Amino acid sequence: MDVVLKTTPFSLLAERWQPSAAMVRRAAFAALVMSVVIVVTGGAVRLTASGLGCTTWPRCTDESLTPTAEMGFHGIVEFTNRMLTYVLSAAVGWAILAARCARPWRRSLTKLGWAQFWLVMSNAVLGGITVLTGLNPYTVALHMIAAMALVWVALLMWERSKEGDGPPKLAVARPIQQLSYVLVTVVGLLVAAGTLVTGAGHHPGTPKDNKIVPRIPIDYDRLAQFHADFAFVSVGLTIAMIFVFAAIKAPQAAKSRTKELLAVLLVQGVLGFIQYFTDAPELMVGLHMFLATLTWIAALRIPLALRTREDEAAAGQPADRTPQTAAA
Repeated sequence: MDVVLKTTPFSLLAERWQPSAAMVRRAAFAALVMSVVIVVTGGAVRLTASGLGCTTWPRCTDESLTPTAEMGFHGIVEFTNRMLTYVLSAAVGWAILAARCARPWRRSLTKLGWAQFWLVMSNAVLGGITVLTGLNPYTVALHMIAAMALVWVALLMWERSKEGDGPPKLAVARPIQQLSYVLVTVVGLLVAAGTLVTGAGHHPGTPKDNKIVPRIPIDYDRLAQFHADFAFVSVGLTIAMIFVFAAIKAPQAAKSRTKELLAVLLVQGVLGFIQYFTDAPELMVGLHMFLATLTWIAALRIPLALRTREDEAAAGQPADRTPQTAAA
């Protein structure tokens, strides 16, 4: 029976443009960089008290799509962050197209690209809800966690673009891999606890004379200690992983990435203590957010260094590279 090929705009583009594997990696890396940038600029909106610089969503005001002169600096900051979402979307779009049009076509990379797209769209809506609810601290925290989920998927696409599509092969015993997952979970909880500290802390996202923005009704000092406890556990687990990897002769990449995580955690710890005792100055909080993103990336890269993937053909499997359907 004849096979009917489904034609889509993606398949037509793939017939005319076949980017190299290096270009796919660059596109995936660009999406990862922009996912980090959007976290930092989102933090800048809060730290400059511009969270309500645009008073509504998706427009900036009820009458204007862009900020008006009366809105001043805060309106420009908030609107600029919104516009950077389009730059992020363009980077993700480039990653999707590069993955789809490359030959051979790797469906796994295309799916990771589309996962980023839907995370960007959902987080844009969540950002709108955050504005419409007057910077409710719980939606702000969820907005940050969703941004970290985007970083996770973007990192995974970039790392996978450097591998084959064969089945993963562990380079260490499974309990060691499971320990790395525990470390990632603890670091994830560390980041989540940081969003709660922010929700109860010094920077609600509006000028200090605005008393309308709600805060998390939990003692700030208790939340800060809760956050610090996760930091201590993260550092302890990371040091334990360093010794474990040395004892079992783990892959060099895993050893290096674990040391990188420890270095970032220690810097974060010093910054965190300085913030606490200096009433969280804006510039230091912004740097802390940037390093939190790097901490998350460093933790996620460790399990990825504990397995290898070859091309399907090299792994002894049939390489089905000519799709019968051209779904994106």
